[in-house]
Amino acid sequence: MRKNIQNAQDNGYKIIAVDDEEGIVESLSIFLKRSGYNFTGVSDPLEAIEKVKNEHFDLMILDFIMTPIHGDKVVEEIRKFNKELYILLLTGHKDLAPPLETIRKLDIQGYCEKSDKFDQLLLLIESGIKSIEQMREIKRINEELSDTYKKLERAYLDSVQTLRYTVEAKDPYTRGHSDRVSAFSVLLGKKLNVDEIGLRTLEIGGLFHDIGKIGIPDSILLKDSKLTDEEYDQIKKHPSIGSHILSNASIFQDMIPIVKYHHERYDGKGYPEGLSGENIPYLARIAAVVDAFDAMTSRRTYRDSIPLENVKSEIERCSGTQFDPTIASAFLDILNNHYEEIEKIQKQYE
Repeated sequence: MRKNIQNAQDNGYKIIAVDDEEGIVESLSIFLKRSGYNFTGVSDPLEAIEKVKNEHFDLMILDFIMTPIHGDKVVEEIRKFNKELYILLLTGHKDLAPPLETIRKLDIQGYCEKSDKFDQLLLLIESGIKSIEQMREIKRINEELSDTYKKLERAYLDSVQTLRYTVEAKDPYTRGHSDRVSAFSVLLGKKLNVDEIGLRTLEIGGLFHDIGKIGIPDSILLKDSKLTDEEYDQIKKHPSIGSHILSNASIFQDMIPIVKYHHERYDGKGYPEGLSGENIPYLARIAAVVDAFDAMTSRRTYRDSIPLENVKSEIERCSGTQFDPTIASAFLDILNNHYEEIEKIQKQYE
């Protein structure tokens, strides 16, 4: 038994005991220190909460009936900021112990009646230490898996980024366009109160929304005059090509709808699937507005950039047909009242 306890000390486990009877705390201190534990004793439950908040402890031995607050309240406060602390609850009176439902709700791992001998408590501590060791090992394994996943994710992103740069090298228009669509999408997403995960999806989806142009022949991509109907049909394939490129990597699943559906129209006359209204994924509807805006305000080989007032009129005219009207209205508000944010992005990615 002593060998197991000594191993716990060697591994740096720390125990805190909380009891408003100082005699109990002193007895626990002598017993547990002799047994090889790193021990801290506290007689004030409020002080114990602050100690756990500011110091690391692996296991808590906690009296139930205390003043000014009982042990269940101590646990309730601690669980607000610490879910991992292993807690053993002690009580001097079996009839006064909290109900089993409360013990489970507060995630109290063990319960023991007070005694002059600490044999039962020692067994519970040893069991707790074994559980803590297992949780540490599980946490270590999860961290290693997470690190491996992040490296794999980075490799996928780098690969697709290389494809994006290849497209930009072929198509001067695409250079800067994807960066601007990404930044405009995030700006509009914030205006529409999109959450952080959605904003990240808009950011990455905007960067890669035209990745499918890698599969479009250069003769069409670089043509400096109006496309024929057959050539335009080829261009219309790039959203499907892009979604196919990203489909084999799970990290891209959330952004595929942006890549695939940013050319759908609210009235159902877009491509590649002719989706309409709210059947078009929400983030794709956001990207559609800013993609069209950047296309109109960018200089092309066959035309100059369209004046801002004309662009605003076009977005307003197409609200409810090409664009989701709520999203179009939000973007028009940015253009009318916060255009300096648009200009900042345009200068950054000229």
